[in-house]
Amino acid sequence: MIRSIQWVIFSLPLLLATDSFVGEVTAIYDGNTIEVSTKDKEVYRVVLMGIDCPELSQAYGSEAKDFLSQWLLHQEVLVQIHGKDRFRNYVGVVLLDEGQDVRLALLEEGLAWTTERDAIPELEIIRLEAARDKKGLWRDEA
Repeated sequence: MIRSIQWVIFSLPLLLATDSFVGEVTAIYDGNTIEVSTKDKEVYRVVLMGIDCPELSQAYGSEAKDFLSQWLLHQEVLVQIHGKDRFRNYVGVVLLDEGQDVRLALLEEGLAWTTERDAIPELEIIRLEAARDKKGLWRDEA
């Protein structure tokens, strides 16, 4: 039931996307950056919108990348593009075939923060639950 409610909550931003495409995840760069290749051989570097994961050299950085790899590597996904970041990477929402949003999974496991700038309230709720439950990034906090 909670997953259904979350899907409804996140549907509106998906409708506001500037572009969308289906492709296969061919690389995982870190906990929130992936490479997606389309059937037309177009390659997109996509940063997950609204979250940030630790760098690979930081605590939980490798765990976030490994978690994302288990979820996405070589999977077909729907990518909803919402723009580009300052490095010209695409920023978007990545969904598996059943509408599963990997951002939610990273937040639930405590492997991501919500972005400080223009935070998405619905994502922040999930981050706060992980912090309350002392998961991942919040495990060692007093």
